[in-house]
Amino acid sequence: MANGWAPDGAVQDQIDDTVADAVRGARARMAAGEGARFCDDCGDEISQARRKAQPGSRTCIACQRERDASIAHSTINRRGSKDSQLR
Repeated sequence: MANGWAPDGAVQDQIDDTVADAVRGARARMAAGEGARFCDDCGDEISQARRKAQPGSRTCIACQRERDASIAHSTINRRGSKDSQLR
């Protein structure tokens, strides 16, 4: 079903793009390589349990939680309605 000037399948294309962006973003945030012994943000020692569970970690749990919270609020608005843009 077409919506206005949009071609058939435009809604699904939008959904696919949103999912692809989320996957790309998650992969970019994944730690790679050798992890750090001390947190890059606060300088505290990263616990052995975290380094074992999450190889490649460069931040402590508290700092990573803050990073994750800031990322959760930065979303892309793909909707074209005025209401969604005002939020």
